[in-house]
Amino acid sequence: MRAHQIMTHRVISVTPETSIADAANTMLTNHISGLPVLDSSGALVGIVSEGDFLRRSEIGTQRRRPRWLRFFSSPGRLADDFVTESGRKVEDVMTRDPVTVHEETRLEDLVALMERRGIKRLPVLRNAQLVGIVTRSNLLRAVAGLAKEIPDPTADDDHIRARLQRTLDAADWRPIGLQLAVRNGVVHLHGLIGDDRARRAAIVACENTEGVKEVHDHICLVDTWSGYYVESPEDIKAKAAG
Repeated sequence: MRAHQIMTHRVISVTPETSIADAANTMLTNHISGLPVLDSSGALVGIVSEGDFLRRSEIGTQRRRPRWLRFFSSPGRLADDFVTESGRKVEDVMTRDPVTVHEETRLEDLVALMERRGIKRLPVLRNAQLVGIVTRSNLLRAVAGLAKEIPDPTADDDHIRARLQRTLDAADWRPIGLQLAVRNGVVHLHGLIGDDRARRAAIVACENTEGVKEVHDHICLVDTWSGYYVESPEDIKAKAAG
């Protein structure tokens, strides 16, 4: 998937001259946590977000440095802090030169960029003009939307088994002596693992395979030093019930 497939197209924005109070009210009214800042020509010049309102004189949360620390701070840095905490316009608090993406940016690249830069939203540009914005909410909706995708017509037992076999064969944590049985979309997993976390990984791999309706775990946990093994929780429970 690409940015243009999940982005919000109708983006609410403000200008650098918008008052802090108006920007905050716009966020509250529209239930959003950030706003692109556009100049008079429509060019993106910044982003203002909830985080920019944390240190504000109106609510008494401005930074209070000890006298000795103020001594080591440059006058320029102290002046910047004062503007951020007491400025009346969006341009006084916004993040300038925000990180942006284009419409064809892949989702995996969007997520990597958000993680690497520690940001929650990415403006989407076309020829230097804002055409949308991708937020974490957009990504959440994309995940939720996967459940509504059209079922794969080739998701019969043979295809399920082949796809799952390829997925597990490529995994470093795959069970030893892996055996797969698939019948009417129900998967039975057999094999040996040395770390119980691999059990959950194998089950997740099954659940992510198109056409799988149910997964039964028969994987045994083995102590690689002693050779002692423990049956799967599912099999232990079944024996206790029988």
